[in-house]
Amino acid sequence: MRTRREFLSETFSSVCGYGVASAFSALGGRAALGEEARARLPLLPANDETTGLPLIRLPEGFRYVSYGWTSDPMSDGTPTPPAHDGMGVVDERDGIVTIIRNHEVSNDGDALPVNGGSPFDSRARGGCTSLKFDASKGQWLESRIALSGTSRNCAGGVTPWGTWLTAEETVLGVGSIDHYKKNVPRTFQQDHGWVFEVDPQGVKTPVPLKAMGRFVHEAVAIDRETGIVYETEDRGTAGFYRFVPNQKQKLAAGGTLQIAEVIGHEDLRGHVEPGKAFDVRWHTIPEPTLASTPGLEKPDELGVFKQGKNLGGTTFARLEGCWSGNGMIYFDATSGGAAKAGQIWQYDPAREKLTLLFESPGKDVLNMPDNLCVNPHGGLVLCEDGDYGDDEFPQRIHLLSQSGRLVPLAVNDMQLKGEKNNFKGDYRGREWAGATFSPDGQWLFVNIQTPGLTLAITGPWESLEEQG
Repeated sequence: MRTRREFLSETFSSVCGYGVASAFSALGGRAALGEEARARLPLLPANDETTGLPLIRLPEGFRYVSYGWTSDPMSDGTPTPPAHDGMGVVDERDGIVTIIRNHEVSNDGDALPVNGGSPFDSRARGGCTSLKFDASKGQWLESRIALSGTSRNCAGGVTPWGTWLTAEETVLGVGSIDHYKKNVPRTFQQDHGWVFEVDPQGVKTPVPLKAMGRFVHEAVAIDRETGIVYETEDRGTAGFYRFVPNQKQKLAAGGTLQIAEVIGHEDLRGHVEPGKAFDVRWHTIPEPTLASTPGLEKPDELGVFKQGKNLGGTTFARLEGCWSGNGMIYFDATSGGAAKAGQIWQYDPAREKLTLLFESPGKDVLNMPDNLCVNPHGGLVLCEDGDYGDDEFPQRIHLLSQSGRLVPLAVNDMQLKGEKNNFKGDYRGREWAGATFSPDGQWLFVNIQTPGLTLAITGPWESLEEQG
């Protein structure tokens, strides 16, 4: 009999027998003929069951419940941190789902308080929160701090043994100048750029998994069969990495960091023909904790990448979302392709083959996919994070249907006038993040990063399958 953790792992890393590669291939053919991503079912304004506000648009019959808005008091008395990002379901007991949520806070300042524990860095304001949701009643139950003292927790990934890996999208540290924030000096007491493992019960003493590399991390996905961890890097010149642990399920015991070389192709940021497959080999990074190239006046944050590049590693464009399923690793290049609107890649670990599944022909079809996850009803869920501001393309969540069609599931329609926590502004151009499903497949949990809130969405999923 399978254990609960084995069940959870299979739930979140299974493609339910659906051929993702063939579906994306079909989608690419349709896009080439000019077919845009349009839902056959209209997306209608839907009122949030918590606030009563029309925050998003959904297909008829779907509903949602918001929770954990920035500044809302959590169950441990701490105000909810801002910048909700990557997220994953790590446990389920008697219908009660436990979720770990990242907070991509990059500023320095007093760390989040941890009951009975300590932060990794007393001057880093990022971290993770733990949420509980009653899937049978459709009710949010509680939230609390799970990890404190980290910085810019962007994405991460669920492990097969029921924990969450959170990744820092920064390599700033002690004495750093933040070149992204007008050269502001930071007061960090620790170096950053690590992956941390987060237990559902919380982390009392955070330990960076340094062997997994110090670079601008995004997401991770674990191959269930081998225990190898695949890692993405969110930079214009990005590498695709893997961490081979010394012991399965014991990442703190160390291991080897490697970069992918797509044989015969040193740069895959531009146009690639959908369906094209490539052979891959791997090169070991000599110094995985080297954050920047030595000797530079301004740190370049490319210490790991350049080591890999010198060994033959291939350059990708902003690698972000990453998820395992059906024995494959799926990841996206947010700004990849001729239109710089996104590419979806599939890596087959057993055959060491990389295949381009889809390249967006334009932002009206698919606008810079970021977080992604496996859809238990078939295919993938893609969260948009387009760098275009508030214009005619509001941020969307797409489902990739079983027939290879992009079906928009949700549109960010949030315009606030102070009704909730005094937030005011047009947030329609703000990114979706952290998509993850409940084990029964009935609830999709997802974040809108700014102003910062989590949504639980449910409805007649079979009606969307029919649209494909």
